[in-house]
Amino acid sequence: MNHGEHKRGTFSGKIGFVLSAAGASVGLGNIWRFPYLAAKYGGGIFLLIYIILAMTFGYTMIVAETSIGRMTGKSPVGAYKSFGNQPALRFGGWINAIIPILIVPYYSVIGGWVIKYLAEYLLGQAHLVAEDGYFSAFISNGLSSEACFLVFTAMTLAIIFAGVENGIERVSKFMMPILVVLSLIISVYSVTRPGAMEGVKYFLVPNLKNFSWMTVVAAMGQMFYSLSIAMGILITFGSYMKKDVSIEESTRNVEIFDTAIAIMAGLMIIPAVFAFSGGDPAALKAGPALMFITIPKVFDSMGLGTVIGIAFFLLVLFAALTSSIALTESAVSTLQDELGWSRRKSTTIMGVSMVVLGSLSSLGYGPLAGITIIGMQFLDFFDFLTNSVMMPIAAIASCILVSRVIGVDRIAQEVTLNGSVFRRRKVFNSMIRFLCPFFAAIILISSIANAFGWISM
Repeated sequence: MNHGEHKRGTFSGKIGFVLSAAGASVGLGNIWRFPYLAAKYGGGIFLLIYIILAMTFGYTMIVAETSIGRMTGKSPVGAYKSFGNQPALRFGGWINAIIPILIVPYYSVIGGWVIKYLAEYLLGQAHLVAEDGYFSAFISNGLSSEACFLVFTAMTLAIIFAGVENGIERVSKFMMPILVVLSLIISVYSVTRPGAMEGVKYFLVPNLKNFSWMTVVAAMGQMFYSLSIAMGILITFGSYMKKDVSIEESTRNVEIFDTAIAIMAGLMIIPAVFAFSGGDPAALKAGPALMFITIPKVFDSMGLGTVIGIAFFLLVLFAALTSSIALTESAVSTLQDELGWSRRKSTTIMGVSMVVLGSLSSLGYGPLAGITIIGMQFLDFFDFLTNSVMMPIAAIASCILVSRVIGVDRIAQEVTLNGSVFRRRKVFNSMIRFLCPFFAAIILISSIANAFGWISM
């Protein structure tokens, strides 16, 4: 490492890593994105495909990235450089490092929206947020959405300043259990509403009639988002992981935790929408707006609407914070490692870029609404660029690094340190060599074709 050594933070142990990695994974991707994709692409069949992909593709990528991080003890750029200085390796490292820098600004904007809704519920305005046109009026009001975005950004940066063990791990250990409890309470409440069982059935029972090729592509894209694959996060967190912690066991725990939260989010939202709309399929296809438009209406129609609304948006805020912390940490770690900057300086610079890029997304529906890139608002464009273009490329880079440069045997050595077992070794080897790069390429091609209108998804 250049520019003088800085002491690298570590997690205190397995629980610290698992809860932080799960915190990174469990975010808006699970609570905001997963339910609307499941609702849109066939409910139970989407869920089944998602679980199969998470157990194979997702598992492989988590093991690979965590092992690369722990083996090298560096964030993405340094980790890739450890295996050679060829342009292709440098590119692979930097694309993994840049993704979080581009995601966290627009992610923080959505985090700001969550703060706004939580504040309204705390003020007892459950009825107001359920009105038609409330959400669009709020996001097009530049001042209001910008202020909420800045509050969320400040919360994220404050935790990052505190460091790995004192900041990230401490917050994750506190927030994640609360998140689970809140999810359980709201799911039980939602499932027991009159007419909700139909929604439970739609979400949990696979129906082949609802299957399309897009179900697979959407489930695959969601898995990247949900499990924090190809964002440099897992390489960074792997570099903080102690050698006596079992990689496979930790991966399994993250997989289970993450999928359980996604299923609970589905049970919070889909049955409630079913009960509220009388099973109207159009209400399920509300897409990204499901959480901000449909759910407040559902809460408003319930007896304990305000209390449930506070609990729900508090939960979403916790989930959004743990993920934005992980994304920012990954970026800060790269700046520390590659440029030799102090933690304080790296966090400050990252904070400035979050404010600049995030403001574009925050004002993109209001004062800057007239400016679009390939027909998309800033927020949608950044989401497309990172999620549909850069992350599949980063995943392909990690697969090639493991299968062609490091070799699967060295990864197996890292996983089996201290007598740890590597139960799914065969799955790992075949996935990383053949299937993962193939799948990632499919996401890349279909997403670009869809953005330019060559195919419709």
